[in-house]
Amino acid sequence: MLRHPTTESLTGARHDWQRDEIVSLLSLPFNDLLFRAQGVHRQHFDPNAVQISTLLSIKTGACPEDCKYCPQSGHYNTGLEREKLMQVEAVLEEARKAKAVGASRFCMGAAWKHPSARDMPYVLDMVRGVRALGLETCMTLGMLNRDQAEQLGKAGLDYYNHNLDTSPEYYGEIITTRTYADRLETLDHVRQSGMKICSGGILGMGESVSDRAGLLQQLANLPEHPESVPINMLIRIEGTPLEHVEDLDPIEFIRTIAVARILMPRSHVRLAAGRELMSDETQAMAFFAGANSIFYGERLLTADNPQASQDQQLFERLGLHPERREDVEDSVHEAALHERLARARLDAMTTDAAARA
Repeated sequence: MLRHPTTESLTGARHDWQRDEIVSLLSLPFNDLLFRAQGVHRQHFDPNAVQISTLLSIKTGACPEDCKYCPQSGHYNTGLEREKLMQVEAVLEEARKAKAVGASRFCMGAAWKHPSARDMPYVLDMVRGVRALGLETCMTLGMLNRDQAEQLGKAGLDYYNHNLDTSPEYYGEIITTRTYADRLETLDHVRQSGMKICSGGILGMGESVSDRAGLLQQLANLPEHPESVPINMLIRIEGTPLEHVEDLDPIEFIRTIAVARILMPRSHVRLAAGRELMSDETQAMAFFAGANSIFYGERLLTADNPQASQDQQLFERLGLHPERREDVEDSVHEAALHERLARARLDAMTTDAAARA
């Protein structure tokens, strides 16, 4: 029987991945997997350009969530000093510093279950102020209701980060104070408000290969792929329940990067938390596998990150360069046009096939 063309065949993106398909990709011979991922990467991105983001904690500690990996959780004694919401001007000064060292996106994170009505006006002023500096804006503030998402979208927030963390099956082993459905609902509010989605997960929390496949399946089967997919390596923090978990094999981490690239060909795949613990060789292999975004600067919320000078030296050794914001915008517009044309062609073909039947 002749199969009608699908949007996937015309655009290269799928949203119907099965778990066993993803496990099979994760199990490919390593060289074959990286070769395939690099081929997909080159179809959609400059292979030597890396998007640079900077992440600032605008409110630290005392979070009511019980995420077992997080030093900011109020459930665990990690010695973290609590800090109130930063003043708007202090945040803008940090954004100016980030822009001066080459960041194109400024991300702001607050340790909340969800933002309060009292804090929203300050958060919105931060978004407007950072945008006025010519930077892309991203925030992670916990769960959002529809009204909060719409307020952030109207203020001009470009990206909202809300990670799924792991597979639906393993999620309850990591978090009990927020459900998987809660996270998916927040992502839906973000998308409906017109903002872009930044969503990924954390590897090395004791999960299985099937769980890593399950995380990627959830992300890749969203109605639209997240524009940014951070893949974090667990940083084991003393005082958290995961402080003694066994280290993840770096090869398994690279495999996950590569499969994320294959499943979500137009997404920026971010090499996120854990880079401080990675060798230059591991990072280089991650870039080859399809990672094309990093957090730049010496701190990631409360965790250490490689020194800026180290990243500059690594980029020079690998022949990499920061991605320009205008190049990203051109690519996004081109991809959106390609998607619309592909869907129009699919609709025309479907109509024609129905007329002939």
